[in-house]
Amino acid sequence: MPELTDIDRQEEMDSLIREIRNTLARNEPVEETEVETSSEAVRTLVQQQALSRLASKIERLHAADIAKLLESLPQDERLVIWELVHSDRDGEVLLEVSDSVRDSLIEVMDRDEILNAASTLGTDELADLAPDLPEGMMQDVFTALPIDDREKLRFVMSYQEDTIGGLMDFDLVTVRGEVTIEVALRYLRRMDSLPDHTDKLFVTDRDGLFEGVIHLKTLLISDPETVVADVMERDAIRFHPEDKARDGADAFERYDLISAPVVDEVDRLVGRVTVDAVVDFIREASDEERLSQVGLTEEEDIFAPVRKSVRNRAPWLAVNMVTALVAAQVIGLFEGSIQQLVALAALMPIVAGMGGNIGNQTITMIVRELAFRKLGGEDIRLLYGKELKVALINGVVWGGVLAAVTYLMYQHAGVSIVMMAAVSLNFLSAAFFGVTIPILRTRLGRDPALGSAVMITAITDSGGFFIFLGLATLFLL
Repeated sequence: MPELTDIDRQEEMDSLIREIRNTLARNEPVEETEVETSSEAVRTLVQQQALSRLASKIERLHAADIAKLLESLPQDERLVIWELVHSDRDGEVLLEVSDSVRDSLIEVMDRDEILNAASTLGTDELADLAPDLPEGMMQDVFTALPIDDREKLRFVMSYQEDTIGGLMDFDLVTVRGEVTIEVALRYLRRMDSLPDHTDKLFVTDRDGLFEGVIHLKTLLISDPETVVADVMERDAIRFHPEDKARDGADAFERYDLISAPVVDEVDRLVGRVTVDAVVDFIREASDEERLSQVGLTEEEDIFAPVRKSVRNRAPWLAVNMVTALVAAQVIGLFEGSIQQLVALAALMPIVAGMGGNIGNQTITMIVRELAFRKLGGEDIRLLYGKELKVALINGVVWGGVLAAVTYLMYQHAGVSIVMMAAVSLNFLSAAFFGVTIPILRTRLGRDPALGSAVMITAITDSGGFFIFLGLATLFLL
């Protein structure tokens, strides 16, 4: 049977969403006067059969696909489908959905349902779910765990989400360096299954100190009588729990890692990091960065209640309103100039808009770099030099193009020259502040991406208007 492609899976999901909506639409309650009691009983049976068919189809889906399905439905339909998900899968689905959707699902779960969902998760997965559980519920979950798992959970939760400790898990396979390949293979054959993403075994000594790794492919092709220590990789990439997750993600990408050991300060093996956890972190960090650039401080469910969406979007809209009023005041300063030369009113948004684009390009590059490393003084000087040169060249080139277009439109050489000069100067301003804003916010201990698009747009709008109208007033009027 041919394997389903991503397009096939998407079409299958779209078809299921349509089926869900059609089924739930038919299940809308009707007035008792419209049907007789016997007809109502038949109708109820048909509804139950339709929902049962949906539950059967949902049960066959991967947890990630169920999560995507729930995220694609409005709140009322989402909760109906959530009831159809088998209780044994609640935990894994909760881990896959976005934070905002997870909150809406947990709100309708009672204590026993939450405890049952938590009981199906591993220690590292519980640590991911813990921040979203109702107040006081985590203590119940903690009490229900075996003592060893409690210690592991306490250990993982002691680290921030953006550290390696927040990403690691404890599901790994270790082997001693003095055993032979044959002994290691027999040990593996006695196991019912290997942990997900197992591409290597971790070699430790009697005290649990990390010595190296041996890849599964090495186990398979080596002489059975060979000692593990003779063929293991001693200088394998390893992490500490306090390391930044961004650095870990960079290492996974650079060295094509599938899993990597996590060791403490004395090189004792405490866990591992796997590629799936790193990919999840990268995706979440990317989503947060995109949201923060436009001033959204938290992920928003597309079907979230209006009140929550308004509250989430309000802070930076207020900032944007203030900056728009500043831009309006700048225009007001040159009202007389605009009245004397009407072409200025038509051309000034072009200067501001193109400057905003340059600023956002620069900020995006700087924020991306800051996410992976700290920039030193020499790095910052080089960035200023490079971005200002790029902005100047773009300003001259595109300013020249706009000057030519302006001349064709208005047959006014003076306006064309002012247009070219204003575009060039605004590009330089946009590049300067595009570097300055994220670096300054980083120095102040703030998220460099938060509201950066709003701030650079305000600067390039007000600055662009002031530069263009100011030059026109000085040289044309």
